[in-house]
Amino acid sequence: MKKPKYSKLFLLGFGFFGISIVWPLYNAYVPIFLKDFSLSSTSIGFIMTIDNIFAIFMLPLIGVLSDQTRTRLGRRMPYILFGAPLAGLFFSLIPVTRELHILWFMMLNIIFMNFFMALFRSPVIALMPDITPPKYRSQANGIINFMGGLGALLAYFVGKPLYDKHYALPFWLGALVMVLALILVVIFIKEDEKYKVKTGEKIRMGNVFKKSFNELAVNLKEVFASKEKSLLMMLLSILFWFIGYNALETFFTSYAKFRVGISESTGALILGFFSLTFMLFSIPAGFIGSKIGRRRTMTIGLVIVISITILTMFSVMMIEDLKTLTYIMFILFALGGLGWGMVNVNSLPTVVDMTVEEKVGGYTGLYYFFSMSANIIAPPLAGVFIDKIGYDSLIIFSALSFVIAAITLQFVKKGDVR
Repeated sequence: MKKPKYSKLFLLGFGFFGISIVWPLYNAYVPIFLKDFSLSSTSIGFIMTIDNIFAIFMLPLIGVLSDQTRTRLGRRMPYILFGAPLAGLFFSLIPVTRELHILWFMMLNIIFMNFFMALFRSPVIALMPDITPPKYRSQANGIINFMGGLGALLAYFVGKPLYDKHYALPFWLGALVMVLALILVVIFIKEDEKYKVKTGEKIRMGNVFKKSFNELAVNLKEVFASKEKSLLMMLLSILFWFIGYNALETFFTSYAKFRVGISESTGALILGFFSLTFMLFSIPAGFIGSKIGRRRTMTIGLVIVISITILTMFSVMMIEDLKTLTYIMFILFALGGLGWGMVNVNSLPTVVDMTVEEKVGGYTGLYYFFSMSANIIAPPLAGVFIDKIGYDSLIIFSALSFVIAAITLQFVKKGDVR
């Protein structure tokens, strides 16, 4: 496998760009919408795990299933072509259901949107290691995450003025941009011919499903039964740092509004600065990981993230002037984005470099199995602490999760740059 062209990686990055537009808007504003129905933070936390409940079951299976799929378009593209337009449609309908103020209708719409998002996420992400040799995967993932950060940036910075004008506008624009971005991926990224079937050739989907389930069982056995625990320790690190991150992402706009005293759109903008520096530092973070080692780079990144969460907590407690406090939070979260880039960019390459090319989709699914497990655990658990103790517990909860991730990461001995 040759060194990939950077232009091709940027084009592939439009897939992550499209996905990353949707989730910041979803996580920033859907909890606020749900407050219209007088729900507790715990209940909202459970509702916000629906995407992750789908993901924890679907992403590992879809990842392995796409490994086994053979069509005229390739093994990943059919999932993108089917899932992305339907996900975009249901995402655009979320503010409509708020306007109607029918809870069951909003819940049904959220469920369908999350199902179709889960259908194509693993295949999109697996395309990166498909076209990139192991030596260049940190740099390639840096480019992919740069594009993802650009998508999140668009969501936060363009989403704020649109939301202030009308809360439906960010959802409608986000859905449109996501679908267009993924169409670009389908058009410009060509899968290897060996994953395509010729005209007239038949594929028995029953055999594909059976083989996929068997392969998934083998992958899970490799995680828990292997004497070498690097894969398990890496996946546990991913679990804990995403617990910390998702708790913040889910409740930070509520924390900003109900604890700090600033608007939810300003809270989303603070997260936007986090995404801005994450985006800008994604490509350098990949090169740093390939230079000094992925584990060392991720450890440094976690130290930065832990520091900014603790400093945020003390700033909110000690600084009374709201304007000054807001500026400080912008600065802290901007620094946090640098650390998160060092962590996030180097994590997926570490996991997929522990396996062979034929199982990349399956191991991508394992990555998402643990990251989405975190996203199931984090919102309701953080919501319980908020209901019982208060919003200050959110920052403590996240900081402790990042600390545990930093500890388990030190036991990872495989998957670094070869």
